[in-house]
Amino acid sequence: MQTIDFHVHLLSPEMHFARLPMRLAARLFARWQGLDPDGFVADPYHAYTTGLVRLVRESASLEKIVLFGVDARLDRQGRVVHRDARVCATNEDLLALYRQHPDIIIPFFSVNPLRPDALERIDRYVELGFKGAKFLQNYWGVDTREERYLAYFEKLRDLGLPLIVHLGSEGCVKSVRACEGIAMLEQPLAVGVTVVAAHMALSYRPLTIWRALSRKEKNFSPDYFRLLELLADHGNLFADLSSLLTPVRAGVLAHLAGQEQVHHRLLFATDYPVPFSMVFSPCGLGLATRFRLDRIANPFDRAVSSLHHFFPPGSPVYTNHRLLLGTTPS
Repeated sequence: MQTIDFHVHLLSPEMHFARLPMRLAARLFARWQGLDPDGFVADPYHAYTTGLVRLVRESASLEKIVLFGVDARLDRQGRVVHRDARVCATNEDLLALYRQHPDIIIPFFSVNPLRPDALERIDRYVELGFKGAKFLQNYWGVDTREERYLAYFEKLRDLGLPLIVHLGSEGCVKSVRACEGIAMLEQPLAVGVTVVAAHMALSYRPLTIWRALSRKEKNFSPDYFRLLELLADHGNLFADLSSLLTPVRAGVLAHLAGQEQVHHRLLFATDYPVPFSMVFSPCGLGLATRFRLDRIANPFDRAVSSLHHFFPPGSPVYTNHRLLLGTTPS
């Protein structure tokens, strides 16, 4: 049975690698992520999109991916103040790719709620076929508890759209720490939005990075334990496994595998193209097993095979997406 990856990023067409160290790093990144290194350096967006589509189609484990970009950061007057050249792909970029490959892409829009026409944009994207929303409120500096966002969440609820909310530490873009915590779930949950908490709310800090590499419960983020409680109490809350194979989050996998009371609320997800290596993972698997897993060329199949050691085939983790999307994998 194939599954759906509930958390995949579309990179920005503006991405480029101007300096030699960046080009060298880009080549290594591309090779590890199953992309064409030469093409990724020369034309990053084309190489990324064509490579992503190929990897999904070649995967033995995936049927489709939930794909999204990231809206720009705005000021309180709704004016664009920053657009990250790596992650800020537009909804129009995504729409063009979706129309080319509607059989493998489930598009989620990213609309900053500070946009004056945010509600109208939501309606327009739903008409165009978008199936949900993605928030990177920590990049936007948006505190989702503010009353000014109530109408936005009511709109998502009324349209029956799931909302993926970033939780925990952010390593790819500048982030407002006050907007990373689990409190960001309060208003959308209370309104009745179907919410997907990303990354299991796991945080890490550079000065205490050893805590993130630990498998001891005392070193896990408090928000992680709070999320487990919320998952058990809220029928409109799910959580995805995105980035849990990276070294700073993999230590939690054995513990989460034992929390069977919430497995019916968890969603398989990778956070592609965020890279991971099982050889350097603190997940607790033996070294020989981790070497074997790292030899799997397709990063999506590598992720599924790795997570099978914690959530075996047949786990609801791989089929819970049906509760949000109503799709049945082949």
